[in-house]
Parts: sequence; C-alpha cells; structure tokens
Amino acid sequence: MTYQATIVVPVLNEAGHLAGKLQALQGFRDRCQLLLVDGGSHDDSPEIAKSLVDKVILGPRGRAMQMNAGALQAEAEILLFLHADTRLPNNAMDLISQAIAEGFHWGRFDVAFDNPKPIFKLIAFMMNQRSRLTGIATGDQAVFMTRPAFVAVGGFPAIALMEDIAISNKLKKLGKPCCLKAKVQTSERRWLQQGICKTILLMWRLRLAYFFGADPDDLAMRYYGRR
Repeated sequence: MTYQATIVVPVLNEAGHLAGKLQALQGFRDRCQLLLVDGGSHDDSPEIAKSLVDKVILGPRGRAMQMNAGALQAEAEILLFLHADTRLPNNAMDLISQAIAEGFHWGRFDVAFDNPKPIFKLIAFMMNQRSRLTGIATGDQAVFMTRPAFVAVGGFPAIALMEDIAISNKLKKLGKPCCLKAKVQTSERRWLQQGICKTILLMWRLRLAYFFGADPDDLAMRYYGRR
C-alpha cells in the first residue's frame, strides 16, 4: 500500500485516554500509516494500541527518541508527529499535501484547547502568534515535514526536553514553516495539573533557560518534577 503520510504517535503510560485518542485517527488510516511508539509504559498502552494502529514500536524512553524510532519505520514521504492528546482536523491530510505541493518542507497547525474557557483561548492565541513570529513550532501543534527534510536535519536531537524547539531551529534553515490556520485540538490536562499561571510561568522560564544554554536534561527534571 502507498501511504500519503505516516503519523507517528509517541506515548508513555497513556492507557486511560489512549483508546479514545486513537479512535479519532481511524478515519485517516485509508491514506496514512499510523505508528505508535511506546517509551516503556508501565500500563497497558501497547496492548490497547495494537488493534488501532498499523504497528506498535517499543522504543527508548524520551519523546525525541521515540519519534525518531517511528520515523525510521515510516513508509511515507511525509511525516506527521502527533502527541497522543492532540486531535487533527478532518481535512488535515489535504492541507498538509497542499502545503508540500506549494514547496514547503515543513509546517504545523494552529492549536486550540478542548476547553471553552476564555483563558485557554487566550493561551492558544498567544502560542499561535508566537509561532508565526518566531518560526518555532511546538509538539502540540502537530509538526509535519518531508522525509528529506527530516533526514537533512538529522531528526530530533536526542534531548530530554525542548526537542520541538531544537528541530524547528534546524528546519528553519531549510525554509520557513507553513503555519496552517486550521486548528488541532489538544488537551488542557497539562495546564490544569499544576495551575494555569504556574504552568505558563514554568514554560517561559524553561524556554528562557534553554535559550541561554541550559542543559535539557536539567530542564526536563524541573518540568516533569513539577508535573
């Protein structure tokens, strides 16, 4: 079968939400290869995924390395890296194909949260605007790229955090991203666990520290420790 794109979904201990998230992707499977890369879950995530994806890959822990492991087994020339708690618009593949046909090497979607509160609309607006201004995409925005672009930048750097920022900086050297206005919908879980304001401040501190050369391993300890 010739696939239009390969969707790579990295997961770790997502059993409680995984079936519903993967069910939402079933409509894409007639055109896309769907790969789930498990990073050593202690729950039933791999078993839950077996009947809902084309392949379950048992990879090393760490989102960057999981996504690289998925890309190595991808059969399509377009790669879409999708967080398990992010939902694609129904016309996602048409939009991606059009962007690639127009000459873009990579891109991302605008993001919206699955919570109608005004604060989440504001957060999403700021994320999308910042991405347009900087050319930096975050994992929540469903980053896509051609296989040659992925190979040219050496895939995701094997770092514990900020892998999306790191690969964006490399991809920008190949060309500007296609910033699709269509929205992917992502979960507000991360923002509610420690509080919205605390999460915003933490993310800005971590990004600023990364910009000034902080070790991503140390940043990951701060990020996941707070969570």
